[in-house]
Amino acid sequence: MATRARHPERRQEPLSRERIVGAAVELLDAVGESGLTFRALAERLATGPGAIYWHIAGKTELLVAATDAVVAPTLDAADAADATPQEAIRTLAGDLFDAIDDHPWVGAQLNRAPAPPPLLRVLERIGGRVQALHVPEAAQFTAACTLLNYILGVAGQNAANARTAQPGADRGEFLDAVASTWAQLDPAQYPFTRTVAGQLRTHDDREEFLAGIDLILTGIAARR
Repeated sequence: MATRARHPERRQEPLSRERIVGAAVELLDAVGESGLTFRALAERLATGPGAIYWHIAGKTELLVAATDAVVAPTLDAADAADATPQEAIRTLAGDLFDAIDDHPWVGAQLNRAPAPPPLLRVLERIGGRVQALHVPEAAQFTAACTLLNYILGVAGQNAANARTAQPGADRGEFLDAVASTWAQLDPAQYPFTRTVAGQLRTHDDREEFLAGIDLILTGIAARR
C-alpha cells in the first residue's frame, strides 16, 4: 500500500496583543465598529475567543488599543527634532487627516467621552507645541483645543463624506455638479456662495484642511 508523504504542519505566528490589535484594525477597516466582535476577531485569527481575552479584557480596551495603533505613528512623525512648533503641528495635523481618511472609524473613537488615551496624547503633543510658541498661559488651552477640534472635525467630516459616497462615484463629477448648483443660486440671497462655486469645483480637501491649520496658527501668532 502506498503511503502518503507527510508534510510538516505550518507553524502559525504565536498569538500576541500586537497581532490581535493588528487584526482588529483590519476588521474595523473592513466592517466598522459594529462588526468588531470577539467571535469575528477569533475567526480572523484562527483561534478561540478565550485566547483573545487572555490579552485583551474587552471591546472597549480593544478599540482604544486599535485607535492608538493608528494614531501613534502620527505622533512620532511630529516629533522631528529639527521641526519648528508650527511645522510640527502642521505635520501632526496632516498625518492625522490621512490616518482618519484611511481608517474612518478612528475619528469617532477619538471623539468618545470621556477622552480616550490616544486623544489625550494628541492633545499633549499639540499643547506642547503651543507652549513652545510662547502663547500666554491663559490662552494655551483655547489655542490647543481650537487646533484639536478643527483637526478632528474636518478630518472626521471628510472621512464621513467618503463613506457616504456611492461606490465608484467620481469626485470631480460630484463637485462639478454641486458647484453648478451653487452657481445658479439666487444672487441676492447667496452672493458669497455663488462667488466661491468655482473654487469648490477644483479644491483639494487636504490642501484646504492644511490652509485652515495655517490660518489658526497665524491667529495664535497674532495673539502672542
